[in-house]
Amino acid sequence: MHPTAARTGVLLINLGTPEAPTPKAVRRYLREFLSDPRVVEIPRVLWWPILNLVVLRIRSRKSAHAYRTIWTERGSPLLAYTQDLRDRLAADGRFAAVEIAMRYGNPSVRLKLEELRNRVETIVVLPLYPQYSAATTGSAFDAVCDTLKTWRHIPSLHFIGDYHRSPKYLEAVAASIRSFWQEHGRPERLVFSFHGLPKRCIDRGDPYASQCQATAQGIARLLELSDDEWLLAYQSRFGRAEWLRPYCIDTLRKLPSQGIRHVDVVCPGFAVDCLETLEEIAIANRNEFLGAGGKNYRYIPALNASPAHADILIGLLEPYLALTA
Repeated sequence: MHPTAARTGVLLINLGTPEAPTPKAVRRYLREFLSDPRVVEIPRVLWWPILNLVVLRIRSRKSAHAYRTIWTERGSPLLAYTQDLRDRLAADGRFAAVEIAMRYGNPSVRLKLEELRNRVETIVVLPLYPQYSAATTGSAFDAVCDTLKTWRHIPSLHFIGDYHRSPKYLEAVAASIRSFWQEHGRPERLVFSFHGLPKRCIDRGDPYASQCQATAQGIARLLELSDDEWLLAYQSRFGRAEWLRPYCIDTLRKLPSQGIRHVDVVCPGFAVDCLETLEEIAIANRNEFLGAGGKNYRYIPALNASPAHADILIGLLEPYLALTA
């Protein structure tokens, strides 16, 4: 039997998803997402007409098509896997309540905090982003504060900012890769692909790039890879501004001409599989690599709701359990 903090609740926060793979639902989701000043750091007076008159009109239909290629009977993979992960943590029995919220879309952060409000006295918030960025973890913190500032009684609150160097996290990703290679064989090159970020964010002090590099290096070290057996790249670039380099799509297009025709791609920055991994990496980028002359391209799935992933999160939460038990 595990010790239980009877008055402690956990809120897991993920990015979010549209409610359906339709242009209307995607437009509603993208409007909320891209209206966040943490996500798009452009003055509102300039960004608002661009967003509503150009971006939403073009991207909503295109993104809806992409979502349809990965939609499941349970709906969005991101939401389904996050729900399954929540169920694993809840079944462990160490906390009075474990809830999930989406930063954009439903279930909202406000709704889930309100549900925890009368059930617990201490809340531990864990955004499911191993690497910190103001656009993700910082925005999740904003959403929590926007709700709590309306409460007269604020509970004890603990917020986990990142876990990019957590030994359990690094080993779990490495173990997942080892298991994949045992079944399918090793590639010529392992590509670590992380979500991109505008370079100006790093210039302003965001630690995201250095944390991505530390994660990739840590996993490569556990796999005992030499420097010429792996590389790091950034995906999902949006707009015309310069983003973190190298760009994943450009890297994959160039590798065959360098004699690298067999690659595996893993995305350690994504806690669960979603549009950016299942459609962009596993489908679109695969087609680009093969079209450039590559012969074998494989995507290694995210940790999703695996027992190892639940164990990582429990390890991150245990210190707060000890404080409140």
